[in-house]
Amino acid sequence: MLTEWKRTEELAYLNEVSSVPLQQCLRHLQAAFTNFFGKRARYPRFKSKKKSRKSAEYTTSGFRWRDGRVTLAKMTEPLDIRWSRPLPQGAVPSTVTVSQDTAGRWFVSLLCDDPTVASLPAASRAVARVHARISDRRQDFLHKLTTRLVRDNQVVVIEDLTVRNMLKNHSLSRAISDAAWSRFRGMLEYKAAWYGRQVIVVDRWFPSSKPCSACGALRNRMPLHVRVWTCDGCGVTHDRDVNAANNLLAAGLAVSACGAGVRPQRRPPGGQSATKQETPRREP
Repeated sequence: MLTEWKRTEELAYLNEVSSVPLQQCLRHLQAAFTNFFGKRARYPRFKSKKKSRKSAEYTTSGFRWRDGRVTLAKMTEPLDIRWSRPLPQGAVPSTVTVSQDTAGRWFVSLLCDDPTVASLPAASRAVARVHARISDRRQDFLHKLTTRLVRDNQVVVIEDLTVRNMLKNHSLSRAISDAAWSRFRGMLEYKAAWYGRQVIVVDRWFPSSKPCSACGALRNRMPLHVRVWTCDGCGVTHDRDVNAANNLLAAGLAVSACGAGVRPQRRPPGGQSATKQETPRREP
């Protein structure tokens, strides 16, 4: 692809530099799209040749390191560098990045391993033991909790949460990952099958936090920071999580009773909402 681009009149300027930084640009672009399609990052932004920050990355095949001096590919003389600090003794660069700031100054960044720093296997093992202990405690807690739930209840109602989307909230992503909700649901479902219990999963779009569990009035907005609120219809004060649990229980029992799906309630005029179940008539 690069060879074909260089032959065009519009992109002929690509011949002025080594192919190594051009190949690195394509690798970075591939990584950016991989992260985008994996829903780990946003769509890659276009970088203009005129407005974007100028930089070029050279791997070992694109530069020569000799006697503490760097010579880039397609250059006959080494770079005249004023070092900010000396490299570690015996260090050899593996990547060289050349960049230019808005003031027109050029900078060279060298990536290398420091042979004077010893590895820390003991510290790594200690950290691994801590993480293993945390994982074991989480696993033990989930087993005890799910076993108690299926033993003490004939029907367990849970909400179908989109954990992947919830992890996009950077303020809560660590706590959500640590809770292991997917593992909790998996344990609950297979243990319910063992004990002959029923697990009802309420649709993820059901507004469990907004309806009042006492009168059915539906609030327009329910920001995440609101933990306690008072219903405008009946005056009952609710804890956000307890109210949501009561609404999920009612929705799950409705599913268990008539087999209907759970749909978000629509707000009628006046702010009140009500549901009515009518037994179908049988014709003689």
